[in-house]
Amino acid sequence: MSTRISVCGGAGFIGSAHPRMLLRPEGPGDAESIVMRKTLVTGAGGMLGRDVTAALRAAGHRVVPLPHGRLDITSSVAVRDALRAHAPDAVVNCAAFVDVDAAETNEATALRINGDGARHLATACAETGTRLLHVSTDYVFAGDGSAPYAENAPADPRTAYGRTKLVGERAVLELLPHTGTVVRTAWLYGSGRAHFVATVARLAHAAESGRRPAPIGVVDDQRGQPTWTWDVAVRLTELLGRPPIPGVLHATNGGEATWYGLAREVVALLGLDPELVRPIGSKELGRPALRPARSTLSHERWAREGFSPMRHWRAALHAAWPTLDL
Repeated sequence: MSTRISVCGGAGFIGSAHPRMLLRPEGPGDAESIVMRKTLVTGAGGMLGRDVTAALRAAGHRVVPLPHGRLDITSSVAVRDALRAHAPDAVVNCAAFVDVDAAETNEATALRINGDGARHLATACAETGTRLLHVSTDYVFAGDGSAPYAENAPADPRTAYGRTKLVGERAVLELLPHTGTVVRTAWLYGSGRAHFVATVARLAHAAESGRRPAPIGVVDDQRGQPTWTWDVAVRLTELLGRPPIPGVLHATNGGEATWYGLAREVVALLGLDPELVRPIGSKELGRPALRPARSTLSHERWAREGFSPMRHWRAALHAAWPTLDL
């Protein structure tokens, strides 16, 4: 018998900033304009939201971090009141229903957060002249292509999670055609223990010690881009250092891997034998939601807008390693 890893969305928490990574604004904005900017972060208690808050503060923003307990984006009244009370220059929406499997049986709930919540924010931003960065996902695509998905590729979600996130994307793009930016990301990990990298580390230690069955079965028929939340947070911060770039951008680390390939890299970084991991097919997991076979995202628009590419996923994982709670 071997241990199998379920691949699903989840939320984690980052417990500290990364002060060694001091940020400087890029592009035509000057340093003073960035320091004076006030940015509201929704979903600020989650893994990405905490990194976004830390990155913005490192860049000199005045940040209003609002976790779910302080702002429920499914309430249009609460959203309007929050924007009027705090009067931010920009909003970064990290709030989301991210449990991919649970969304299959709770699509209405997921839609209220991922779809209606995004619309409430976009509506309030349109009313107050506030810029919005809205975080979305690779799950808006079918995941059956042979090449990376371009930013303007037709969306064709195959899961409830993907469908609800696409509703949110369209609301932002419709209501904020000049000041709304959808930033898709994927395969996130960060500080905290509710993500794939931490799960692999935990199971590998248990397997190596004999406390759990070995080897660990990890799917090898899904390809994507492992992405460190801090790198996404830095990229979002860089975006706010420039004039609005409306439309869609893809923020993932470079290259691509399977979950199996990522797991082997994690085990190697632990100083353990990568043979503790064995490849399995998605059908062996029997998860409620269909996972994309290949949801790699293209980054061509960053180059057109004058941004340098995000680093390769392996380099990001190695840089993240000392900050992870493993």
